[in-house]
Amino acid sequence: QVKLVESGGGLVQPGGSLRLSCAASGFTFDYYAMGWFRQAPGKEREGISCIGSSDGRTYLTDSMKGRFTISRDNAKNTVYLQMNSLKPEDTAVYYCAADPRPTFAREMCDGIIHPSHWGQGTQVTVAS
Repeated sequence: QVKLVESGGGLVQPGGSLRLSCAASGFTFDYYAMGWFRQAPGKEREGISCIGSSDGRTYLTDSMKGRFTISRDNAKNTVYLQMNSLKPEDTAVYYCAADPRPTFAREMCDGIIHPSHWGQGTQVTVAS
């Protein structure tokens, strides 16, 4: 069965960095677009960054450009989110998602299409 398992969350001070990982299993990872989303308390879930499969194109929400970077390792069936210069407003539960439409990364992040699979989420707290 499809499984997405996030890891790497935790408590970090403002200005710090974290690297989230999402290990995927149960599907052909190479063929799927992958993405990272987050949901803060009292707010709607938002797309952060998504990456296509066949074209490898990435999409990053404007407000996070320069701080967050998505990457994938198809050999390890893993997608990563490197987060730098973290701010208290980055505090949220971060979710990994997968979709079998390999070139629809931007549409996935923009909420035009809904990913077919979700992880359970990992908490990121930015506080001093």
